[in-house]
Amino acid sequence: MPLPRDSIVAIATAPGAGGVGVVRVSGPQALHIAHALSGKELQPKQARVALIRDQHGAVLDQALLLGFRAPASFTGEDVLEVQAHGSPVMLNL
Repeated sequence: MPLPRDSIVAIATAPGAGGVGVVRVSGPQALHIAHALSGKELQPKQARVALIRDQHGAVLDQALLLGFRAPASFTGEDVLEVQAHGSPVMLNL
């Protein structure tokens, strides 16, 4: 029986404040996480502007979401890239 694979999340921009911050998710839950954050399905290799919401539906930020399906990504897994405002507080949510 194959072992379950985890999805990983990491801030992909340098530490500190900036105009844009990038967070990447790689693994089997990446595109499900995109849907949970935005309430929208992502089409592979298409950018989509979405409101990022918390678990109660409150808007946290407006972001650009990009989805890539395995194996056509830089990790070979499903990948979500979130390009949002670069506040360290937002990126760490």
